[in-house]
Formats: sequence, structure tokens, C-alpha cells
Amino acid sequence: MTSSCSQFEEQTGGFSFENARRNAVLEADLTEKGYSAPKARKTGTTIAGIMFKDGVILGADTRATDDMVVADKNCMKIHYIAPNIYCCGAGVAADAEITTQMMSSNIELHSLSTGRPPLVITVTRQLKQMLFRYQGHIGSSLIVGGVDDNGSQLYSIYPHGSYDKLPFVSMGSGAAAAISVFEDRYKANMELKEGKQLVRDAIAAGIFCDLGSGSNIDLCVITAKGVDYLRTYDQPGQKGVKEGTYRYKQGTTPVLTKTITPLILDVVEESVQMMDSQ
Repeated sequence: MTSSCSQFEEQTGGFSFENARRNAVLEADLTEKGYSAPKARKTGTTIAGIMFKDGVILGADTRATDDMVVADKNCMKIHYIAPNIYCCGAGVAADAEITTQMMSSNIELHSLSTGRPPLVITVTRQLKQMLFRYQGHIGSSLIVGGVDDNGSQLYSIYPHGSYDKLPFVSMGSGAAAAISVFEDRYKANMELKEGKQLVRDAIAAGIFCDLGSGSNIDLCVITAKGVDYLRTYDQPGQKGVKEGTYRYKQGTTPVLTKTITPLILDVVEESVQMMDSQ
């Protein structure tokens, strides 16, 4: 009786390796059948947002990658949700695109049904419920920002449905570099010019410190007066101009030695016979 009860005893601490043998068996079974074990999809993006004196500033880079290939140098990662609400998407580009499109449609229907302008918390709640429903299979990390009747609000939503409400936030593969800029220089009630520069510098830090982020910087300033979408606000990763030319005239490089190696070939005789077609 004691041995059977011990199976249900709660562990006291440390890591649990109960599934290690099971995983090894499953992986070996897949290998025998010619399949490979699933791997996590590597994505690259830097998105960020802050709250400033009059509203919210969102920022994102514009590089879309396919493994180690740059698929698009100038894609849009700041998506429209409502006239006063925008959303930055990181992760799988297709997932972020269709998720924000569906949410924009749902919020428009909700606004028409209630006869009231949408709230930022309404968008956040619907997004986190949708992502939680799919248990992380939708690879979208989102930053929702906007201004409504309750003031300026900024939320981050993770692929499994958890969320945070913060004065500044960054997500994506370049998030560590971007958040370090915010933690060093962010302060409450920043002016617009200072806030735009801060978000620009945070995205630039992600671009220079992360191979999956790059190209241009987009900003979106949301206030009670309206939205200012600053497409291609800055281009920090421009190529330098070549100072010299690398075209040389024929004969510039002298030939110092010349060696001719004859090839010994065997002559093979072959005959061609015509087939009688009659």
C-alpha cells in the first residue's frame, strides 16, 4: 500500500525528468519512420512601446526573415485595430497578420453593436483569450497600445495568453537590447520629441544586437487627437558608400609562371548501326 501511494506524492523540489525516457522513445520512433522531431520555429523581430505625456508611442523594425534569409526588408509590423488602437506583432509574420486582422474586424462589429468606441482593455482581453484558446500554437507576441475614455494604456500579450500592463515594454528576439535602453532612460510624463527618440533608440539597439531584426524603424504615435503613423521614421542600417573602385584593366595582374599539362586520353572507337524499321 505504501509503494502505490508513493507514486502520487508531491515532489519536494528540483527538476523532474519523468518524461525524458518517453521523449527519447518517441524521437527514436519518429526517426525509424523517416521523420524528424519537431523543432521550435526561430523568429526575429524587435517591437516596443512606451507611455508618454499625451499618449502612447509604438515602434518596430521592418525585417521579415525566413530561417537565415531576409524575406522582406520593409514589412509593416504595427497593425491597425481601431482608430485609436494599434498593435505591434512579433513572432510568425502570418500569425500576427491574420490575428490582428481578425481582431480589427471583431472590434468593429463590437463597436457597431454597442454604439460606443472600443476600449484598449477590450482588445487586450479578446486577444489573450484567443491566444490562450490555441495554447501557444499561434506564434504571436503582441503589444497593444491606444488611448480611450480611460486614458493611455499599453499592454503586452504573450503567445500562450498571459499579459502585462506596463509603462514601457519590448518583445521579440531583440527585446533584451531594447528593454535595456528603456530601463536606463525611461521616465514618466515624457515629452513627444524625447519619447520618439527613446523608442527609436530602443528599436535601433535591437537592430544592431539581433540578426533577426533590421532595416528600417517605424513609429506610431497615438494621442487623444489622433494617430500619426511614421512609416520609415529612420534607417539606421544603411549600407556605406564604397570609396574606391575594384575594376582593373586587363593585364594589370602579371602572369609569373605558366604550366601546360597534357592530358593522356584513350581513343575509343564506336560504330553506329541503323535499325531496320521495315
